[in-house]
Amino acid sequence: MKNIIFMGTPDFAATVLDRLIAEKFNIVMVVTQPDKIQGRKKEIVFSPVKKLALKHNLKVLQPVKIKEDVNTLINLNADLIVTAAYGQILPKSLLDNIKAINVHGSLLPKYRGGAPIQYALFDGLDKTGITIMDMAFKMDAGDIILQGEEVIKADDNFETLAGRLALLGADLLIKVLNGNYPRVKQDESRVSFAYTIKREEEFLNFYDDGIKVINKLRGLLPEPAGSININGNTYKLYKIKKSDIIKEMSPGEIFIDKNTFLIKSKTDIIEVLEIQAPGKKKMNVKDFLNGQKLISSKDYVERGNL
Repeated sequence: MKNIIFMGTPDFAATVLDRLIAEKFNIVMVVTQPDKIQGRKKEIVFSPVKKLALKHNLKVLQPVKIKEDVNTLINLNADLIVTAAYGQILPKSLLDNIKAINVHGSLLPKYRGGAPIQYALFDGLDKTGITIMDMAFKMDAGDIILQGEEVIKADDNFETLAGRLALLGADLLIKVLNGNYPRVKQDESRVSFAYTIKREEEFLNFYDDGIKVINKLRGLLPEPAGSININGNTYKLYKIKKSDIIKEMSPGEIFIDKNTFLIKSKTDIIEVLEIQAPGKKKMNVKDFLNGQKLISSKDYVERGNL
């Protein structure tokens, strides 16, 4: 049975690790990102992978920069490194000493990078998938070992799609660990990228097509949600839909009444159903509109962060 170093951080990775544990693989070390400090109370938050590792009494390493712990990992004498949404690029010195494979959330060579699932939703794809690949010292450029497809449902968001892809990834990983599959070089002419999403990329562009606005939000749910600026304030949108209402409005223009909050996109009128104001909790739009005075009809969503 292989001695494995597992590297991962979010729920996607925890699902994969859980399957490795269930299949009785010997996990000699779990490597995950450092703990986060959140909220006014400065609470320490463990990654989903760390929580699972501690539950099963596995050793945990949390380097700020993994290159500083290369020797520690090499000295474990592991047979294999398995990564899944870890969040750091592995140093060449580590890859030269320990064979590594990765569970990647796209059908490579499409969507190399840290946000492949989000970008599949942003782009309105009908399907995506998982690639098990050899690690190379170039982002997601290693040889393909095994792939599997997953249909994207119309009501999928990042959480639901990532959940199914994680289960698929775990299944494919176990097949690879128990089998002997030929490697296939990636077609470099078909490469696209899905880099980790920056804060400014969380803003919804209501000056673009309505379907693009809706798909962008799907890829940002349940968190961090989609942001918009109105009158100098930043609001988060959690639920929207294409409206059947017919009104003469310009892209970015807002219409509100007692129970309705509409924003015109380039092609459609979009109805806001759940929203979060600065410093407030998420709420349905009826409650939000009850008494708020900061937004009025004929206001516009600002272009500043687009």
